[in-house]
Amino acid sequence: MKRFLLLASLVFSLSGCTEKKPDQPTVAIGAKKFTESFLLAEMGANLSRQSGVVAERKDLGSTPTLWIALTQGDIDVYPEYTGTITRQILKDDPPDLAAALAVHGVRMSKSLGFRNNYALGMRKDVAAARGIRTISDLRNHPDLRLRFIDEFLDRPDGWPGLKRAYNLPQQDVKGMNHTLAYAGLVEQSLDLTEVYTTDGEILQHDLIVLEDDRKFFPDYETVWLYRADMQQRLPTVVAQLRLLEGRISDREMQEMNTRVQQRKDKESDVAGEFLTAKAIGGAPPADDTLAWRLWITTVEHLKLVVPSLLAALLVSVPLGILASRRMRLGQVVLATTGVLQTIPSLALLLFLMPLTKWLLGSGIGAPTAIAALFLYSLLPIVRNTYAGLMGIAPSLGESAEALGLTRWAILWRVELPLAAPTILAGVKTAAVINVGTATLGGFIGAGGYGRPILRGIDKYDLPMMLEGAIPAALMAILVEGIFGMVERAIARRRG
Repeated sequence: MKRFLLLASLVFSLSGCTEKKPDQPTVAIGAKKFTESFLLAEMGANLSRQSGVVAERKDLGSTPTLWIALTQGDIDVYPEYTGTITRQILKDDPPDLAAALAVHGVRMSKSLGFRNNYALGMRKDVAAARGIRTISDLRNHPDLRLRFIDEFLDRPDGWPGLKRAYNLPQQDVKGMNHTLAYAGLVEQSLDLTEVYTTDGEILQHDLIVLEDDRKFFPDYETVWLYRADMQQRLPTVVAQLRLLEGRISDREMQEMNTRVQQRKDKESDVAGEFLTAKAIGGAPPADDTLAWRLWITTVEHLKLVVPSLLAALLVSVPLGILASRRMRLGQVVLATTGVLQTIPSLALLLFLMPLTKWLLGSGIGAPTAIAALFLYSLLPIVRNTYAGLMGIAPSLGESAEALGLTRWAILWRVELPLAAPTILAGVKTAAVINVGTATLGGFIGAGGYGRPILRGIDKYDLPMMLEGAIPAALMAILVEGIFGMVERAIARRRG
């Protein structure tokens, strides 16, 4: 335990080098989990830094997550699309969009110059063979295999509304990551997916975009959504961000997406070069070597794993002791921690966002990820504490009691030492699970190894995915080895 506490203190002392100076104002810029949003967020960060502020990137998940984070104050600004604002966020098409957003404490910039409309895409040879040019033509082909991102499957301007508007008969409709769906089109393991009209993959894979002949999809003009109080807190940042208004064409955005997706150029480089060419920005930050990125993500990952495991240890051992002393209550404790383990990770993260915002003042990032990891760590430690104590022969307790030891002394001096190997095995299991599960923190801007993994999935970039996956696996092996050494040391001491 002393070694574990020493590791925790070391992590937080080392992490100080990644903190900003206390007198520097900060702007938090959100991004959705796809290339174009990353690029625009990089441009926003680049422009913001020219105002003398610290720009923090928060790569989050879907539209609801970004909107919640914006209205709660966890982020200050993020790029959005007008069609998404009306159809998914406001669920209304108000005559004055700016006034409708102002009710939520949010302002909107003018268009950045390009539209990224929803559309449906297919391989050209497949579409030609079936005689498909428009979305209406899909009615004659009920056997098509359709794969969409989960958000498109749920939102009213996605599959549900599209299916009703065109009376589409397809039944083989499932969720799939956007980038992987493009790969599926190329490999012909699926027939059709949603596309964004500025996607670089359309050019890369020579796809056909089906004509929206009933004009179902609205226009998706790209804008900045930002908190209204930024106008007072960070007026120069707002002015810098609005320099992009009307400056990006559809073709330019598609070409930038293609560079990132096909050539695997870094978003920061592509964004910086575009801003330099437009004479409104500079070069990206220089500290972006592989070694530096690994250092940052490792510290971030440890800052998720260590606190959550420590908190779980402090809570779980007493709960395990209670479960072994009060059988009926113990069954409730074990059942409750078991149920927590079955909740899907992303659902738990979204559920915890408003709760951690209320309790800790931040609904995204590390606090929410740590809370989720804490809950997932409870079951193995509680169950092993309970099993270790229940496995002790009653005669040992009776003998200790006959010697005049109190119940507390019996627990502390006899039962817990005997149960220690089993408890430690539970802690080891929780630690290894934590290291892997912490990668999901990348969905809510918590950083760690999940960030390069998710970015690599978006770009279909294997080296970038491995940049997070390999260190996570090595950390899990290291944790397993450390706890193994502690277990052997305890065994030798007991022997």
